[in-house]
Amino acid sequence: MCLGIPMQVISSDFGFARCRADDGEHDIDVRLVGPVEPGTWVLTFLGAARDILDAETARRTADALEALRLVADGHTDVDHLFEDLIAQRTSAAEDAQATKDREGTGNVFAAADVHH
Repeated sequence: MCLGIPMQVISSDFGFARCRADDGEHDIDVRLVGPVEPGTWVLTFLGAARDILDAETARRTADALEALRLVADGHTDVDHLFEDLIAQRTSAAEDAQATKDREGTGNVFAAADVHH
């Protein structure tokens, strides 16, 4: 299995870039993504950049990789690395509850006053 690692370009020249990752600096082949400027985030696989990332996507990807490392080391507290997803889930649940409250229970007989 091959994991994509986000790295930030420090410098680049002639199809290669010096990039910084959590574990240090690496020389990365950037010929597949084209010229890159210092500060650009790239997603790398086996020493080659395959995609250009925005800073937020790079951060989320790095957080997911850190969570994977922590879980592999036996840690179970990784929620702090997924706060954006937890917030989305909470927001979606609140939206669903608000819709349910507006529409009633969904059971027409429970909402109707039926007398025979």
